[in-house]
Amino acid sequence: MTAEWIALIPATPLAAAAVLAAGQACRRVAGEPWERFTARLTLAASSFSLLLVIAALWLKLQDRLPEHLLLGTWIASGDYRIHWSFRPDRTGLSLALLAALLSLLTAKFSVNYMHREAGYHRFFMTLSLFGGAMLLLALAGNAALAFAGWELAGLSSYLLIAYAYDRANAATNATRAFLTNRIGDCGFLTGIFLAFGWTGALEWDRIGTAVAHLSPGQATVLAGAFLLAAAAKSAQVPFTPWLGRAIEGPTPSSAIFYGGLLVHAGAFLVLRLQPLFQSSPVALAALTLIGLATAFYGWFCGLTQSDVKSALIHATAAQVGLIFAEMGLGWWNLALWHLLAHGSFRAYQFLAAPGLMHQLRGIPPIPPPTWLARHRIAYLASLQRLWLEPLGDRLAVTPLSSFSKDAQNIEALLVAPAWGDSGASRKLRPASQADAAEGAGGFAGSCVRVVADGLHWLEERLVLHGTGHALIQAGRRLGNRLNHLEDLLHRPRYLIAMILVTLLLVS
Repeated sequence: MTAEWIALIPATPLAAAAVLAAGQACRRVAGEPWERFTARLTLAASSFSLLLVIAALWLKLQDRLPEHLLLGTWIASGDYRIHWSFRPDRTGLSLALLAALLSLLTAKFSVNYMHREAGYHRFFMTLSLFGGAMLLLALAGNAALAFAGWELAGLSSYLLIAYAYDRANAATNATRAFLTNRIGDCGFLTGIFLAFGWTGALEWDRIGTAVAHLSPGQATVLAGAFLLAAAAKSAQVPFTPWLGRAIEGPTPSSAIFYGGLLVHAGAFLVLRLQPLFQSSPVALAALTLIGLATAFYGWFCGLTQSDVKSALIHATAAQVGLIFAEMGLGWWNLALWHLLAHGSFRAYQFLAAPGLMHQLRGIPPIPPPTWLARHRIAYLASLQRLWLEPLGDRLAVTPLSSFSKDAQNIEALLVAPAWGDSGASRKLRPASQADAAEGAGGFAGSCVRVVADGLHWLEERLVLHGTGHALIQAGRRLGNRLNHLEDLLHRPRYLIAMILVTLLLVS
Protein backbone atom coordinates (compact mmCIF):
# COMPACT_ATOMS: atom_id res chain seq x y z
CA MET A 1 0.00 0.00 0.00
CA THR A 2 1.09 3.59 -0.56
CA ALA A 3 2.26 5.43 2.52
CA GLU A 4 2.73 8.99 1.28
CA TRP A 5 0.57 10.12 4.17
CA ILE A 6 3.62 9.65 6.42
CA ALA A 7 4.68 13.10 5.26
CA LEU A 8 1.60 14.54 7.02
CA ILE A 9 3.04 13.60 10.41
CA PRO A 10 5.60 16.45 10.48
CA ALA A 11 3.71 18.62 7.99
CA THR A 12 0.62 19.08 10.19
CA PRO A 13 2.26 20.90 13.15
CA LEU A 14 4.47 22.84 10.74
CA ALA A 15 1.34 24.02 8.94
CA ALA A 16 -0.21 25.04 12.27
CA ALA A 17 2.94 27.03 13.09
CA ALA A 18 2.74 28.73 9.67
CA VAL A 19 -0.92 29.68 10.23
CA LEU A 20 -0.17 31.16 13.65
CA ALA A 21 2.86 33.03 12.31
CA ALA A 22 0.84 34.49 9.44
CA GLY A 23 -1.97 35.48 11.79
CA GLN A 24 0.44 37.29 14.09
CA ALA A 25 2.20 38.97 11.18
CA CYS A 26 -1.16 40.30 9.94
CA ARG A 27 -2.10 41.33 13.50
CA ARG A 28 -5.19 39.15 13.38
CA VAL A 29 -4.17 36.53 15.95
CA ALA A 30 -3.47 38.65 19.00
CA GLY A 31 -4.73 39.18 22.50
CA GLU A 32 -6.82 37.10 24.87
CA PRO A 33 -9.86 36.71 22.53
CA TRP A 34 -7.74 34.61 20.13
CA GLU A 35 -6.25 32.34 22.78
CA ARG A 36 -8.94 29.70 22.26
CA PHE A 37 -8.27 29.61 18.50
CA THR A 38 -4.51 29.27 19.02
CA ALA A 39 -4.89 26.53 21.63
CA ARG A 40 -7.40 24.54 19.58
CA LEU A 41 -5.30 24.74 16.42
CA THR A 42 -2.16 23.58 18.24
CA LEU A 43 -3.96 20.76 20.05
CA ALA A 44 -5.69 19.61 16.86
CA ALA A 45 -2.41 19.51 14.92
CA SER A 46 -0.63 17.64 17.72
CA SER A 47 -3.48 15.16 18.11
CA PHE A 48 -3.64 14.46 14.38
CA SER A 49 0.11 13.83 14.22
CA LEU A 50 -0.10 11.50 17.20
CA LEU A 51 -2.91 9.51 15.59
CA LEU A 52 -0.90 9.18 12.38
CA VAL A 53 2.15 7.97 14.30
CA ILE A 54 0.03 5.36 16.11
CA ALA A 55 -1.39 4.22 12.77
CA ALA A 56 2.13 3.96 11.34
CA LEU A 57 3.25 1.89 14.31
CA TRP A 58 0.28 -0.43 13.92
CA LEU A 59 1.07 -0.92 10.23
CA LYS A 60 4.72 -1.46 11.10
CA LEU A 61 3.88 -4.25 13.52
CA GLN A 62 1.95 -5.93 10.70
CA ASP A 63 4.84 -5.48 8.22
CA ARG A 64 2.64 -3.35 5.98
CA LEU A 65 4.83 -0.25 6.11
CA PRO A 66 8.08 -0.09 4.09
CA GLU A 67 11.38 0.81 5.68
CA HIS A 68 12.06 3.60 3.17
CA LEU A 69 9.66 5.91 1.35
CA LEU A 70 10.77 7.96 -1.66
CA LEU A 71 8.31 10.74 -2.50
CA GLY A 72 10.29 12.69 -5.09
CA THR A 73 13.41 14.74 -5.76
CA TRP A 74 14.13 17.79 -3.67
CA ILE A 75 17.45 19.01 -5.14
CA ALA A 76 19.25 17.75 -8.26
CA SER A 77 22.76 18.77 -9.30
CA GLY A 78 24.70 16.66 -11.79
CA ASP A 79 24.91 13.12 -10.49
CA TYR A 80 23.82 14.11 -6.99
CA ARG A 81 20.23 13.89 -5.81
CA ILE A 82 18.56 14.86 -2.55
CA HIS A 83 15.16 13.25 -2.24
CA TRP A 84 12.01 13.83 -0.29
CA SER A 85 12.33 10.56 1.57
CA PHE A 86 11.16 9.19 4.90
CA ARG A 87 12.37 6.27 6.97
CA PRO A 88 9.57 5.02 9.27
CA ASP A 89 11.60 2.24 10.88
CA ARG A 90 11.52 1.14 14.51
CA THR A 91 13.99 3.79 15.68
CA GLY A 92 12.33 6.65 13.80
CA LEU A 93 8.78 5.76 14.79
CA SER A 94 9.82 5.36 18.44
CA LEU A 95 11.17 8.89 18.60
CA ALA A 96 8.21 10.17 16.55
CA LEU A 97 5.78 8.65 19.06
CA LEU A 98 7.63 10.29 21.94
CA ALA A 99 7.73 13.64 20.12
CA ALA A 100 4.04 13.60 19.17
CA LEU A 101 2.92 12.50 22.64
CA LEU A 102 5.02 15.05 24.53
CA SER A 103 4.02 17.82 22.11
CA LEU A 104 0.34 17.12 22.76
CA LEU A 105 0.74 16.87 26.55
CA THR A 106 2.89 20.00 26.75
CA ALA A 107 0.45 21.97 24.60
CA LYS A 108 -2.44 20.84 26.79
CA PHE A 109 -0.53 21.82 29.93
CA SER A 110 0.40 25.21 28.46
CA VAL A 111 -3.16 26.26 27.61
CA ASN A 112 -3.81 27.30 31.21
CA TYR A 113 -0.20 27.78 32.30
CA MET A 114 0.45 30.47 29.65
CA HIS A 115 -3.00 32.08 29.92
CA ARG A 116 -2.89 35.88 29.50
CA GLU A 117 0.82 35.88 28.84
CA ALA A 118 1.93 38.63 26.47
CA GLY A 119 3.59 36.11 24.17
CA TYR A 120 0.85 33.47 24.31
CA HIS A 121 0.40 33.10 20.55
CA ARG A 122 4.14 33.33 19.89
CA PHE A 123 4.73 30.52 22.39
CA PHE A 124 2.26 28.14 20.74
CA MET A 125 3.56 29.02 17.28
CA THR A 126 7.08 28.09 18.39
CA LEU A 127 5.82 24.98 20.15
CA SER A 128 4.14 23.77 16.94
CA LEU A 129 7.27 24.59 14.96
CA PHE A 130 9.37 22.54 17.35
CA GLY A 131 6.98 19.59 17.29
CA GLY A 132 7.05 19.48 13.49
CA ALA A 133 10.83 19.84 13.47
CA MET A 134 11.36 16.90 15.82
CA LEU A 135 8.94 14.73 13.83
CA LEU A 136 10.79 15.66 10.63
CA LEU A 137 14.12 14.79 12.26
CA ALA A 138 12.77 11.46 13.48
CA LEU A 139 11.24 10.34 10.19
CA ALA A 140 13.61 11.91 7.63
CA GLY A 141 15.07 9.38 5.24
CA ASN A 142 18.28 11.28 4.51
CA ALA A 143 20.77 13.55 6.22
CA ALA A 144 19.74 16.71 4.35
CA LEU A 145 16.08 16.46 5.32
CA ALA A 146 17.08 15.56 8.87
CA PHE A 147 19.30 18.64 8.96
CA ALA A 148 16.28 20.78 8.05
CA GLY A 149 14.44 19.43 11.10
CA TRP A 150 17.63 19.81 13.14
CA GLU A 151 17.86 23.51 12.28
CA LEU A 152 14.18 24.22 12.83
CA ALA A 153 14.42 22.62 16.27
CA GLY A 154 17.44 24.78 17.08
CA LEU A 155 15.64 27.92 15.89
CA SER A 156 12.57 27.19 18.01
CA SER A 157 14.85 26.52 20.98
CA TYR A 158 16.43 29.95 20.56
CA LEU A 159 13.03 31.61 20.31
CA LEU A 160 11.73 30.04 23.50
CA ILE A 161 14.88 30.64 25.55
CA ALA A 162 14.53 34.29 24.54
CA TYR A 163 10.77 34.22 25.18
CA ALA A 164 11.15 37.20 27.56
CA TYR A 165 13.36 38.99 25.04
CA ASP A 166 13.05 42.30 26.89
CA ARG A 167 15.20 40.84 29.67
CA ALA A 168 18.93 41.03 29.04
CA ASN A 169 19.57 37.70 30.77
CA ALA A 170 17.13 35.84 28.52
CA ALA A 171 18.61 37.33 25.36
CA THR A 172 22.16 36.55 26.49
CA ASN A 173 21.34 32.95 27.41
CA ALA A 174 19.51 32.38 24.13
CA THR A 175 22.44 33.74 22.14
CA ARG A 176 24.91 31.58 24.07
CA ALA A 177 22.88 28.43 23.48
CA PHE A 178 22.30 29.32 19.83
CA LEU A 179 26.00 29.92 19.08
CA THR A 180 27.09 26.77 20.89
CA ASN A 181 24.70 24.70 18.80
CA ARG A 182 26.07 26.30 15.65
CA ILE A 183 29.36 24.55 16.38
CA GLY A 184 27.49 21.27 16.17
CA ASP A 185 25.87 22.41 12.92
CA CYS A 186 29.34 22.77 11.42
CA GLY A 187 29.94 19.12 12.27
CA PHE A 188 26.61 18.08 10.74
CA LEU A 189 27.31 19.99 7.51
CA THR A 190 30.81 18.54 7.35
CA GLY A 191 29.31 15.07 7.69
CA ILE A 192 26.86 15.81 4.87
CA PHE A 193 29.63 16.97 2.52
CA LEU A 194 31.87 14.03 3.38
CA ALA A 195 29.02 11.57 2.95
CA PHE A 196 28.27 13.09 -0.45
CA GLY A 197 31.89 12.89 -1.48
CA TRP A 198 32.65 9.39 -0.19
CA THR A 199 29.34 7.55 -0.63
CA GLY A 200 27.59 9.64 -3.32
CA ALA A 201 24.31 9.77 -1.40
CA LEU A 202 22.73 11.07 1.78
CA GLU A 203 20.07 8.42 2.37
CA TRP A 204 20.54 6.86 5.81
CA ASP A 205 20.31 3.30 4.46
CA ARG A 206 22.84 3.96 1.69
CA ILE A 207 25.30 5.56 4.14
CA GLY A 208 24.94 2.46 6.33
CA THR A 209 25.68 0.07 3.48
CA ALA A 210 28.50 2.22 2.03
CA VAL A 211 30.42 2.11 5.31
CA ALA A 212 31.88 -1.25 4.30
CA HIS A 213 33.63 0.42 1.34
CA LEU A 214 35.17 3.24 3.38
CA SER A 215 38.67 3.08 4.78
CA PRO A 216 39.04 3.08 8.60
CA GLY A 217 40.27 6.67 8.45
CA GLN A 218 37.34 7.83 6.36
CA ALA A 219 34.85 6.10 8.64
CA THR A 220 36.46 7.69 11.70
CA VAL A 221 36.44 11.19 10.21
CA LEU A 222 32.84 10.88 9.03
CA ALA A 223 31.72 9.54 12.40
CA GLY A 224 33.68 12.27 14.17
CA ALA A 225 31.87 14.99 12.21
CA PHE A 226 28.46 13.62 13.18
CA LEU A 227 29.67 13.06 16.75
CA LEU A 228 30.52 16.76 17.03
CA ALA A 229 26.97 17.60 15.97
CA ALA A 230 25.48 15.10 18.40
CA ALA A 231 27.63 16.21 21.34
CA ALA A 232 26.76 19.89 20.88
CA LYS A 233 23.02 19.29 20.46
CA SER A 234 22.82 16.89 23.43
CA ALA A 235 24.96 19.15 25.65
CA GLN A 236 27.82 16.73 26.13
CA VAL A 237 31.15 17.84 27.59
CA PRO A 238 32.55 20.37 26.72
CA PHE A 239 29.26 21.87 25.43
CA THR A 240 27.25 21.13 28.58
CA PRO A 241 27.03 24.70 30.02
CA TRP A 242 24.52 25.85 27.39
CA LEU A 243 21.96 23.49 28.88
CA GLY A 244 21.99 25.36 32.18
CA ARG A 245 21.32 28.61 30.36
CA ALA A 246 18.45 27.11 28.37
CA ILE A 247 16.12 26.85 31.37
CA GLU A 248 15.59 30.61 31.14
CA GLY A 249 12.52 29.90 29.00
CA PRO A 250 9.03 29.04 30.30
CA THR A 251 8.66 25.77 32.21
CA PRO A 252 6.66 23.97 29.46
CA SER A 253 9.42 24.68 26.95
CA SER A 254 12.01 23.36 29.41
CA ALA A 255 9.96 20.18 29.76
CA ILE A 256 9.70 19.35 26.08
CA PHE A 257 12.99 20.86 24.88
CA TYR A 258 15.56 20.09 27.56
CA GLY A 259 13.85 17.31 29.41
CA GLY A 260 12.09 15.27 26.76
CA LEU A 261 13.13 15.84 23.17
CA LEU A 262 15.74 18.34 21.99
CA VAL A 263 18.43 17.21 24.41
CA HIS A 264 18.05 13.67 23.02
CA ALA A 265 18.33 14.73 19.37
CA GLY A 266 22.08 14.16 19.33
CA ALA A 267 21.71 10.68 20.79
CA PHE A 268 19.08 9.89 18.16
CA LEU A 269 21.47 11.00 15.41
CA VAL A 270 24.06 8.53 16.67
CA LEU A 271 21.43 5.79 16.82
CA ARG A 272 20.46 6.57 13.25
CA LEU A 273 24.11 6.19 12.21
CA GLN A 274 24.72 3.00 14.15
CA PRO A 275 26.47 1.14 11.26
CA LEU A 276 28.85 4.05 10.76
CA PHE A 277 29.89 4.23 14.41
CA GLN A 278 30.21 0.47 14.67
CA SER A 279 32.79 0.55 11.89
CA SER A 280 35.04 2.95 13.84
CA PRO A 281 36.48 1.80 17.20
CA VAL A 282 37.88 5.29 17.71
CA ALA A 283 34.41 6.84 17.40
CA LEU A 284 32.96 4.28 19.83
CA ALA A 285 35.71 5.03 22.34
CA ALA A 286 35.06 8.76 21.98
CA LEU A 287 31.33 8.16 22.51
CA THR A 288 32.05 6.27 25.71
CA LEU A 289 34.52 8.80 27.12
CA ILE A 290 32.35 11.82 26.28
CA GLY A 291 29.30 10.14 27.77
CA LEU A 292 31.03 9.15 31.00
CA ALA A 293 32.59 12.61 31.38
CA THR A 294 29.17 14.24 30.94
CA ALA A 295 27.53 11.82 33.36
CA PHE A 296 30.14 12.69 36.00
CA TYR A 297 29.79 16.40 35.28
CA GLY A 298 26.00 16.32 35.63
CA TRP A 299 26.14 14.26 38.84
CA PHE A 300 28.92 16.24 40.52
CA CYS A 301 27.59 19.71 39.67
CA GLY A 302 24.04 18.69 40.54
CA LEU A 303 25.05 18.02 44.17
CA THR A 304 25.06 21.73 45.05
CA GLN A 305 22.07 22.96 43.02
CA SER A 306 19.38 24.45 45.25
CA ASP A 307 16.59 25.20 42.74
CA VAL A 308 14.39 22.62 41.06
CA LYS A 309 15.07 23.40 37.40
CA SER A 310 18.85 23.52 37.84
CA ALA A 311 18.82 20.19 39.66
CA LEU A 312 16.67 18.65 36.91
CA ILE A 313 18.85 20.02 34.13
CA HIS A 314 22.01 18.53 35.64
CA ALA A 315 20.26 15.22 36.18
CA THR A 316 19.25 15.35 32.52
CA ALA A 317 22.85 15.93 31.45
CA ALA A 318 23.98 12.95 33.52
CA GLN A 319 21.36 10.62 32.04
CA VAL A 320 22.02 11.68 28.45
CA GLY A 321 25.71 11.14 29.13
CA LEU A 322 24.92 7.58 30.19
CA ILE A 323 22.97 7.10 26.95
CA PHE A 324 26.04 8.15 24.97
CA ALA A 325 28.21 5.78 27.00
CA GLU A 326 25.79 2.92 26.36
CA MET A 327 25.98 3.51 22.63
CA GLY A 328 29.76 3.64 22.81
CA LEU A 329 29.79 0.27 24.57
CA GLY A 330 27.57 -1.24 21.88
CA TRP A 331 24.33 -1.44 23.90
CA TRP A 332 22.22 0.16 21.19
CA ASN A 333 18.84 -1.28 22.18
CA LEU A 334 19.40 -0.30 25.80
CA ALA A 335 20.31 3.23 24.70
CA LEU A 336 17.07 3.53 22.68
CA TRP A 337 14.91 2.33 25.58
CA HIS A 338 16.83 4.57 27.97
CA LEU A 339 16.22 7.55 25.68
CA LEU A 340 12.47 6.93 25.48
CA ALA A 341 12.06 6.27 29.21
CA HIS A 342 14.20 9.20 30.31
CA GLY A 343 12.52 11.62 27.90
CA SER A 344 9.06 10.72 29.18
CA PHE A 345 9.99 10.82 32.87
CA ARG A 346 12.04 14.01 32.70
CA ALA A 347 9.34 15.89 30.80
CA TYR A 348 6.87 14.90 33.51
CA GLN A 349 9.24 16.13 36.22
CA PHE A 350 9.63 19.52 34.55
CA LEU A 351 5.87 19.92 34.12
CA ALA A 352 5.31 18.95 37.74
CA ALA A 353 8.02 21.31 39.03
CA PRO A 354 5.75 24.37 39.56
CA GLY A 355 3.29 22.35 41.65
CA LEU A 356 6.15 20.74 43.55
CA MET A 357 7.56 24.16 44.44
CA HIS A 358 4.22 25.17 45.96
CA GLN A 359 4.06 21.99 48.01
CA LEU A 360 7.62 22.42 49.29
CA ARG A 361 7.22 26.08 50.22
CA GLY A 362 8.98 26.74 53.51
CA ILE A 363 10.91 23.46 53.43
CA PRO A 364 14.68 24.00 53.13
CA PRO A 365 16.46 22.30 50.23
CA ILE A 366 18.36 19.08 50.72
CA PRO A 367 21.91 19.92 51.86
CA PRO A 368 24.90 18.63 49.88
CA PRO A 369 26.57 15.39 50.97
CA THR A 370 28.73 15.57 54.08
CA TRP A 371 31.90 14.56 52.26
CA LEU A 372 31.43 17.38 49.79
CA ALA A 373 30.65 19.98 52.44
CA ARG A 374 33.89 19.13 54.27
CA HIS A 375 36.07 19.77 51.22
CA ARG A 376 35.89 23.46 50.41
CA ILE A 377 37.62 23.23 47.03
CA ALA A 378 35.43 20.35 45.86
CA TYR A 379 32.31 22.17 47.05
CA LEU A 380 33.35 25.34 45.24
CA ALA A 381 34.13 23.36 42.08
CA SER A 382 30.67 21.80 42.16
CA LEU A 383 29.01 25.13 42.84
CA GLN A 384 30.90 26.79 39.98
CA ARG A 385 30.13 23.83 37.70
CA LEU A 386 33.82 22.96 37.33
CA TRP A 387 34.42 26.37 35.71
CA LEU A 388 33.68 24.77 32.36
CA GLU A 389 32.05 27.83 30.83
CA PRO A 390 34.78 30.33 31.87
CA LEU A 391 37.35 27.87 30.57
CA GLY A 392 35.54 27.69 27.23
CA ASP A 393 35.42 31.49 27.10
CA ARG A 394 39.15 31.73 27.73
CA LEU A 395 40.04 29.08 25.17
CA ALA A 396 37.58 30.02 22.43
CA VAL A 397 35.69 33.28 22.95
CA THR A 398 38.57 35.48 24.15
CA PRO A 399 41.02 34.53 21.33
CA LEU A 400 38.27 34.97 18.74
CA SER A 401 37.35 38.36 20.19
CA SER A 402 41.01 39.43 20.17
CA PHE A 403 41.40 38.28 16.58
CA SER A 404 38.29 40.25 15.62
CA LYS A 405 39.69 43.41 17.23
CA ASP A 406 43.05 42.93 15.51
CA ALA A 407 41.32 42.45 12.15
CA GLN A 408 39.29 45.61 12.76
CA ASN A 409 42.44 47.57 13.60
CA ILE A 410 44.23 46.30 10.49
CA GLU A 411 41.26 47.26 8.37
CA ALA A 412 41.05 50.73 9.91
CA LEU A 413 44.78 51.48 9.75
CA LEU A 414 45.77 49.81 6.47
CA VAL A 415 42.91 48.62 4.30
CA ALA A 416 40.45 51.50 4.71
CA PRO A 417 43.00 54.31 4.10
CA ALA A 418 44.21 52.50 0.98
CA TRP A 419 40.67 52.69 -0.40
CA GLY A 420 40.31 56.34 0.51
CA ASP A 421 38.40 56.09 3.81
CA SER A 422 40.05 58.08 6.57
CA GLY A 423 37.09 57.92 8.95
CA ALA A 424 37.94 54.44 10.24
CA SER A 425 41.53 55.35 11.05
CA ARG A 426 40.49 58.54 12.80
CA LYS A 427 38.38 56.46 15.22
CA LEU A 428 41.50 54.65 16.40
CA ARG A 429 43.63 57.78 16.92
CA PRO A 430 43.61 60.49 19.61
CA ALA A 431 41.65 63.63 18.84
CA SER A 432 44.77 65.67 18.05
CA GLN A 433 46.04 63.09 15.59
CA ALA A 434 42.63 62.82 13.97
CA ASP A 435 42.53 66.58 13.48
CA ALA A 436 46.02 66.55 12.02
CA ALA A 437 45.03 63.80 9.58
CA GLU A 438 41.72 65.39 8.61
CA GLY A 439 42.62 65.52 4.95
CA ALA A 440 44.02 62.01 4.63
CA GLY A 441 42.25 60.08 1.91
CA GLY A 442 44.48 57.25 0.76
CA PHE A 443 46.30 57.05 -2.56
CA ALA A 444 43.30 58.00 -4.69
CA GLY A 445 42.42 60.91 -2.46
CA SER A 446 46.06 62.10 -2.42
CA CYS A 447 46.13 62.18 -6.21
CA VAL A 448 43.01 64.32 -6.36
CA ARG A 449 44.42 66.56 -3.61
CA VAL A 450 47.62 67.15 -5.60
CA VAL A 451 45.57 68.15 -8.63
CA ALA A 452 43.40 70.45 -6.50
CA ASP A 453 46.46 72.08 -4.92
CA GLY A 454 47.98 72.62 -8.33
CA LEU A 455 44.84 74.27 -9.64
CA HIS A 456 44.66 76.40 -6.51
CA TRP A 457 48.26 77.52 -7.05
CA LEU A 458 47.44 78.29 -10.68
CA GLU A 459 44.45 80.32 -9.55
CA GLU A 460 46.39 82.24 -6.91
CA ARG A 461 49.56 82.93 -8.92
CA LEU A 462 48.29 83.37 -12.45
CA VAL A 463 44.55 83.77 -12.67
CA LEU A 464 44.10 86.27 -9.85
CA HIS A 465 46.69 88.59 -11.30
CA GLY A 466 45.82 88.32 -14.95
CA THR A 467 42.10 87.73 -15.51
CA GLY A 468 38.76 89.10 -14.65
CA HIS A 469 36.35 88.39 -11.82
CA ALA A 470 34.22 85.90 -13.82
CA LEU A 471 37.17 83.64 -14.52
CA ILE A 472 38.17 83.78 -10.86
CA GLN A 473 34.68 82.61 -9.81
CA ALA A 474 34.73 79.82 -12.39
CA GLY A 475 38.06 78.62 -11.09
CA ARG A 476 36.80 78.62 -7.54
CA ARG A 477 33.73 76.62 -8.55
CA LEU A 478 35.97 74.10 -10.26
CA GLY A 479 38.11 73.85 -7.14
CA ASN A 480 35.04 73.32 -4.95
CA ARG A 481 33.82 70.55 -7.22
CA LEU A 482 37.20 68.87 -7.11
CA ASN A 483 37.13 69.11 -3.30
CA HIS A 484 33.68 67.54 -3.33
CA LEU A 485 35.02 64.77 -5.57
CA GLU A 486 37.83 64.24 -3.09
CA ASP A 487 35.31 63.90 -0.27
CA LEU A 488 33.41 61.32 -2.27
CA LEU A 489 36.60 59.36 -2.84
CA HIS A 490 36.97 59.14 0.93
CA ARG A 491 34.06 56.71 0.79
CA PRO A 492 35.07 53.24 -0.47
CA ARG A 493 31.74 52.54 -2.17
CA TYR A 494 32.22 55.41 -4.64
CA LEU A 495 35.78 54.39 -5.39
CA ILE A 496 34.70 50.80 -5.98
CA ALA A 497 31.87 51.99 -8.25
CA MET A 498 34.34 54.09 -10.24
CA ILE A 499 36.68 51.11 -10.63
CA LEU A 500 33.81 48.93 -11.84
CA VAL A 501 32.75 51.54 -14.40
CA THR A 502 36.35 51.82 -15.62
CA LEU A 503 36.61 48.06 -16.02
CA LEU A 504 33.35 47.95 -17.96
CA LEU A 505 34.52 50.70 -20.28
CA VAL A 506 37.88 49.01 -20.86
CA SER A 507 36.30 45.61 -21.55
